[in-house]
Amino acid sequence: MHKRVFPILLALSVAAIMVLPSFAQQTGGTLIIGRGADSVTLSFYASAAPDAEVMGHVVETLFRLTPDGKIEPLLAESQRLSADAKTMTIRLRRGIRFHDGTAFDAAALKWNLDFFRNPANAVPFRAILLGELSDVTVVDSNTVQLSLARPFVPLLSHLTHNFLGIHSPAAVERGGGMRPPTGEPYGRAPVGTGPFKFKEWVRGDRIVLERNPDYWGSEKPRLDQIVFRTIPDSGARVLALEAGQIHVARAIPPRETSRLAVNRALRVDRAPSVRTIFFGFNVTKKPFDDVRVRQAVNYAVNKRAIAQTILGGAVRVSDAPISPGVWGYAQTMTYPYDLQKAKQLLAEAGYSSGISVTIHHPTGRYLEDAPIAAAIQAQLREAGINMRLATLEWATYLAFTGRPVDQNEVQAYMLGWGTVTGDADYGLFSLFHSSQWTPAGFNRGFYKNPQVDALLEQARGETDATKRAAMYKQAMDIIMKDAPWLFLHSESQLTGVRREVQGLIVHVTERMMAHFASLNR
Repeated sequence: MHKRVFPILLALSVAAIMVLPSFAQQTGGTLIIGRGADSVTLSFYASAAPDAEVMGHVVETLFRLTPDGKIEPLLAESQRLSADAKTMTIRLRRGIRFHDGTAFDAAALKWNLDFFRNPANAVPFRAILLGELSDVTVVDSNTVQLSLARPFVPLLSHLTHNFLGIHSPAAVERGGGMRPPTGEPYGRAPVGTGPFKFKEWVRGDRIVLERNPDYWGSEKPRLDQIVFRTIPDSGARVLALEAGQIHVARAIPPRETSRLAVNRALRVDRAPSVRTIFFGFNVTKKPFDDVRVRQAVNYAVNKRAIAQTILGGAVRVSDAPISPGVWGYAQTMTYPYDLQKAKQLLAEAGYSSGISVTIHHPTGRYLEDAPIAAAIQAQLREAGINMRLATLEWATYLAFTGRPVDQNEVQAYMLGWGTVTGDADYGLFSLFHSSQWTPAGFNRGFYKNPQVDALLEQARGETDATKRAAMYKQAMDIIMKDAPWLFLHSESQLTGVRREVQGLIVHVTERMMAHFASLNR
């Protein structure tokens, strides 16, 4: 690791909860994880955490972010950065095979990176993760060189991202290819090098993975199967956990934690998260094309009351567009609850008689997302903003809110973003740079500020950590004042777990990691 070029790694703060009861680990059994949303695709076209946590068991990355915040080699053996910080040489582990028996080698890696960065393939995370990568060269069967157009400070952290997991080129071809927007048909049945193989996907119900008996790592998977069950209603997930129908329940409602804590068959774990929850505004459409209206909404919502009453204090009210624990985070500002200020701003914007808007939100994807949307609806009514709520199934919701600007009718939408690389670049460039307007990226509100663009571009190549952090602070100050979002909170992870589960990791990146978990049966 080149400490001068990658200072982020020295300051990265990551936490995880590892469920490790005292009894001995056993082999076999099926672990069932209940979650609120199904995956959309298990390919390079993945775009959300429900995709990533499944993919992470099947396809592996060159490097990984450990639960204690270190970046270490995974499929890679080592890496070296040139003196000018524009060439990274990566040595690969030998003898690894994909689940279909084909070899993982430099040629396979080049195929994956070339596919990912080819603009014609329209991979959604291309510019975010590999935007400065200009060429991939095979040196020998176990060595590749990555050539950069300029120093790209976040590169090593980006190479830990699950969406850069390495797929079998032969399986992609045999499976009919990966085509936008969802990577079909291959995206239904990925083939990687991980400790589990893909077995079955029943849309809207379950994804089943089975143990890879030939896994290359020194630690072998213990479970026979992992099942990811889709249970959108949080109450139904809790009941399934209590009844023993599932072993793990994601996003436990805070109101249930006290009751579940006295159940000796269960435990409720709280883990931090790098996810920020927000309502984004389409700044190209009325009424949210006016910054005064956007600021008014921020003043009209009592975020602290929502955090305490609906979320039981399990979240942190946002004071920046990214969460604490992400390198580059700095406290900027919080819009206080000020109803009179909100009304004044609306009047100044010409809306003294009120506004009627439609806001889209998911159900079951985030912690108490539907109750939060209802609470915001009630609070905005006090300011004269009549808000109609609309929701869609998760995959449809992503596609609907991600339409191009000339086709996008969404006025505002609820979403969350996890800065899973631990670097501010991923949390800011992805969502606020004008090159990332959907569908090219994830700027769903079509925000554009030339000064923010310039700061984010410059920060990507700045090797001085102090200067780079100052650029992010300046960009975040501007973003908060421009108010392209209703800034809500940083989410915590509340997970219900049955006592027989051992070795499960709830990572701060919101990846449920059951790679080497087991069940006491």
